[in-house]
Amino acid sequence: MATTQSRPESTAKQDWATGLTVFAAVMLLVVGVLDVFRGIAAVAEDEIFVTTPNYVYSFDLTTWGWIHLVLGVIAVIVSLGLFKPATWARVAGVGIAAIVIIANFLSLPYYPVWSIVVIALSGFIIWALCVVRSEDFPDLGR
Repeated sequence: MATTQSRPESTAKQDWATGLTVFAAVMLLVVGVLDVFRGIAAVAEDEIFVTTPNYVYSFDLTTWGWIHLVLGVIAVIVSLGLFKPATWARVAGVGIAAIVIIANFLSLPYYPVWSIVVIALSGFIIWALCVVRSEDFPDLGR
């Protein structure tokens, strides 16, 4: 006779938490790489971006390029920390995703579709990192 064993609830919660954290890590890595590419494009070639006259949050495109380049590098570094369930990486991930949302909102007129996509991805990252609790990772204290 074969008996089926049901998985304990804590294991299912741990699997769910691990899955969401990996999702957030991969998405933050993607957002970081996209921001790095966007920053390089803005620093190297200002002509590929549309400039909007009389925009309230107007910066030089090279300045926006450096801002996105730095945010992208930080996002990539934090995403690598998220592959291990570290509390500092989750907190930093939420913080950098929020800053990326703000930066993309402020640079919306320069590249609107790209900015909206990155804002949406960053929102999913914040959700995935906030829905997971520390107690879902028993190894977090080590």
